[in-house]
Amino acid sequence: MSCTAEIQAAFLLSSLVTFLSGLLILLISRLIWRSITKWQKSEGKGIFSEETSHSMDRKHSRSLTFQGVFRDRVDMLLSAQTFVGQVLVILVFVLSIGSLIIYFINSTDPFRSCSSYQDKTIPVDLTFNAFFSFYFGLRFVAADDKVKFWLEMNSIVDIFTIPQTFISYYLKSNWLGLRFLRALRLLELPQILQILRAIRTSSSSEFSKLLSIVLSTLFTAAGFIHLVENSGDPWLRGRNSQNISYFESIYLVMATTSTVGFGDVVAKTSLGRTFIMFFTLGSLVLFANYVPEMVELFGNKRKYTSSYEVVKGKKFIVVCGSITVDSVTAFLRNFLRHKAGEINTEIVFLGEVPPSLELETIFKCYMAYTTFVSGSALKWEDLRRVAVDSAEACLIIANPLCSDSHAEDTSNIMRVLSIKNYYPNTRVIIQILQSHNKVFLPKIPSWNWNTGDNIVCFAELKLGFIAQGCLVPGLCTFLTSLFVEQNKKICPKEPWQKHFFSGLKNKILTQRLSDDFAGMSFPDVCRLCFVKMHLMLIAIEHKSVCHGYGGLILNPPAQVKLRKNTLGFFIAESAKDVKRAFFYCAVCHSDVYAPELIGKCSCKSKNPRHKTGTTVTVMRNNGREHSGPKTQDSYPVTHMSMASNLSLTTRAFLYQMELESDRLDSSGMFHWCKATPLDKMILNRTEKSKHEFRNHIVACVFGDAHSTLMGLRNFVMPLRASSYTRQELKDIVFVGPLDYLQREWRFLQNFPQIYILPGSALYSGDLHAVNIEECSMCAVLSSPSESSSSPTLVDMEPIMATLNIGSLRISCSAQTPSEPWYTRCFSDNPGKSKYRRIPILTELKNPSNMHFIEQLGGMEGDLSGMSLHLSTSFATGTVFSGSFLDSLLATAFHNSHVLELLQMLVTGGISSQLEQHLDKEKFCGLNDSYSAVSPGRMRCKLGLLSLNQTILSDIQPRRTFGQIFCGSLDNLGVLCLGLYRMIDEEERNPEHKRFVITRPENEFMLLPSDLVFCAIPFSTSRYKKDISPPGPCEIINMMPLTEETLTDINCPPSVDQVSETAAQPPTSVRSLEPKPIPVGDPKQAVLTPSGKLSSQTHPGETMKENGKENMEEITVEDASAYPESD
Repeated sequence: MSCTAEIQAAFLLSSLVTFLSGLLILLISRLIWRSITKWQKSEGKGIFSEETSHSMDRKHSRSLTFQGVFRDRVDMLLSAQTFVGQVLVILVFVLSIGSLIIYFINSTDPFRSCSSYQDKTIPVDLTFNAFFSFYFGLRFVAADDKVKFWLEMNSIVDIFTIPQTFISYYLKSNWLGLRFLRALRLLELPQILQILRAIRTSSSSEFSKLLSIVLSTLFTAAGFIHLVENSGDPWLRGRNSQNISYFESIYLVMATTSTVGFGDVVAKTSLGRTFIMFFTLGSLVLFANYVPEMVELFGNKRKYTSSYEVVKGKKFIVVCGSITVDSVTAFLRNFLRHKAGEINTEIVFLGEVPPSLELETIFKCYMAYTTFVSGSALKWEDLRRVAVDSAEACLIIANPLCSDSHAEDTSNIMRVLSIKNYYPNTRVIIQILQSHNKVFLPKIPSWNWNTGDNIVCFAELKLGFIAQGCLVPGLCTFLTSLFVEQNKKICPKEPWQKHFFSGLKNKILTQRLSDDFAGMSFPDVCRLCFVKMHLMLIAIEHKSVCHGYGGLILNPPAQVKLRKNTLGFFIAESAKDVKRAFFYCAVCHSDVYAPELIGKCSCKSKNPRHKTGTTVTVMRNNGREHSGPKTQDSYPVTHMSMASNLSLTTRAFLYQMELESDRLDSSGMFHWCKATPLDKMILNRTEKSKHEFRNHIVACVFGDAHSTLMGLRNFVMPLRASSYTRQELKDIVFVGPLDYLQREWRFLQNFPQIYILPGSALYSGDLHAVNIEECSMCAVLSSPSESSSSPTLVDMEPIMATLNIGSLRISCSAQTPSEPWYTRCFSDNPGKSKYRRIPILTELKNPSNMHFIEQLGGMEGDLSGMSLHLSTSFATGTVFSGSFLDSLLATAFHNSHVLELLQMLVTGGISSQLEQHLDKEKFCGLNDSYSAVSPGRMRCKLGLLSLNQTILSDIQPRRTFGQIFCGSLDNLGVLCLGLYRMIDEEERNPEHKRFVITRPENEFMLLPSDLVFCAIPFSTSRYKKDISPPGPCEIINMMPLTEETLTDINCPPSVDQVSETAAQPPTSVRSLEPKPIPVGDPKQAVLTPSGKLSSQTHPGETMKENGKENMEEITVEDASAYPESD
């Protein structure tokens, strides 16, 4: 039957009157209640007695208690905190959707018709609305603010739909009316899905929220259009109405929202057109934001939540942790450069959040290499999706700029634990920010160093680099340049820049050596590689026969003999060049002098077991020059006088006394002392005369009581390495806040000669108090405080401190003899340079802040706009940034030996092998145990030698780098690595700035003022000792001559003997042919692989404890007698 206008008005007015009358009643009730409360406060005390007042208060409190308990239970019910509450909320939502479906069904009838109670959907809808009335009452009772509740969206939906139900029951007919408002209940869809646990991720929750908003807006707008278009304008009594179905209303709304407007279905009423105008404006904003976001979420969910498909025969790695634009860019740049042009290893990034647009762009640029999967390494399901069990390795990236380093390390350690629990055999390489967090990783049961598990510790390496720069000026830059990849095309503006940039091309590379080198000593192989192949061999991997594990040895002595398949470490430009050391054949290449011609020969391909027959014999020279055939060796023999007026017994006694005066830690790698109370090492700036430091190291530290610990122990350990004698140790003075240094002291209290001055490097008085004028180096460490919002401000304090220190000028006349020769003024004319700057090494967190340091150094403008590693400050060794450490993660994957060599060079001897075979807790704590003698100190140390004032002064000829390289290696066992050269002539370089040249060419011409980076054996003195009567070229090398019998717990016990020859006349090596070669200097103690000091003798020889036995020259055949660098 048809609905008259009066019936339609009754339905609409019922809802409208209910809403307005209810709102009016609530407002009036609020006003009355406030008036009564105010009146009771002002007048109640004078009218009622105290007893009546107390009685009313008790009744009121009981009423409030009952109401409070009831409301709390209703709140628990409505908030879905209980099972009943969850059922109630879900039931309301389901019934609302059911009521909306009934509306869709009834909308198929003509709009002006009224449904009778014969329609089966009417009783069902009536039952639904009765339940909604009950739920509305519960919500009304539980509401604190009734007016606010009345104006809520869900309340308005109930008010404009429920009353019409009672009107329909009274009139015995039903009309569609405003029942379309039930579509707004779709906004509760995300909450219902969360209660049902249908969505568990943030992206799913966000998608359901956007979907509910779009659907509810679409259905509600279509319902309003359906109402007004079928009813017409009220003031025209419906004369402009049109029959339009609900589906056509949805079509009209969609066409309007999309701004298409086909025109086949249009709004004809004024109300409809007015609504369309406002709805168009709102929908443009609404749908323009929500629809694309929904598509993106839906697309990314399908794109990044799928599993990685493993292709048989194709290698891949998994990268997780801090997946950001900066970390991914740095990792891809460093990982792919190792295998340029070879797509043989795919990279699967496992990120916990979907990638940003910028990150997606990066993945698209490297589409052939990369795949992104959304997930967490802490969940086994996500690890299964990326097939960790089939991956070559799992790499975990840390964020070095995070505000909480400890939390970052902890989360990454948890990732390692999750991966190892899921698949114990997975190779894991992790970045760690703080060194003290390393101890947790080896405790994981499935952690295995031997299978490639590795740790890249930022604090350990960063502070180790700075410490090496404090020991040897420019060494920090020298070591860094070996690991920095520079592909940018550079046009040098100055002559010195050409040499510096040429050195940047060199890198640390590894290569298995030819079997023809087996049985030869390291100096012989090193010289042969340098002369014939133009390769600089600096270290080898030496494996112990007893233990089976390998250790790296930097510049081992002649006692170490190479075996087959020995791994060599080179400083070279490309992997193609170092291949020459593998292809070398003593038969085929004996007459080849062009390095480019050394390649794979025919004899080796025919007979892999081919041996060269190279012999190693002892040559005794009576002092006369050996006459022999001339060869094409361009590096003739160098001559040195090695005579000494001290007896062997006296030298042995002096060396034994020196050893007894040294205390080392339990590992034997570092100098040790008993724990020193902090108050005894705190300096007072007013008592400067009591601590006149000379040739010391000043470290400027920033922080406070709440700052993250940077781990100053990693800075001190290289400076207290046992490869330096106690007399060579330099005092270390920390200048910084006492609150921070107190927290660091418990890690420093067992190291000798460490002092603390409470203060700041920003105050000149504190700098003068530590006698900074006489220091050998001042290191300005970056602040460990939380990162600033501006990248520039993270280095504010180090830059200001550098400005303060750089403004100090020290007169050259104030120098004392105790100062090192490389820190003095070198000018022969004092009038040219009366002042010098304090040597500074500044650490920067942000490399782009380098230009501030450039300005302070007065060298700005040379390479404007260039990166840190192309700057003048970096070339001169006055600035350091750990930003390049990101590349070590890729280096550790491709070649873990290179990372191990870097750790050994930088940290003072720490390596993964040492950490395996030491008690880590005991070592990290540096407890009260110590050893007086340890073989660990017999390792080489890096140093800087002058051509004129050190042991290198007696090497002749020395016009080129090749000559000084061969001469120092032949006569001293010293391995030359690079140069530290003056930037310009003295007239144009008054401050005597120097720059680093890494691995100069063989024919590189030397200057008298050049300084040489060298690997110096422990037993070799850097300077000439004046012995009476002094000879013009006499040198005394303090050698370890003590005799001691020690038992190796892992090897069969043996009794060894220290053998030493008397000083010999100069030796001669005339050719690099496979002819008899002189054995290197045998005057160094031979050490067992277990780390015990012993000596090597031939079977059948006996030991005499009086030290007066006959000393014979021997050749050590078994290289396993030399200690491992564990």
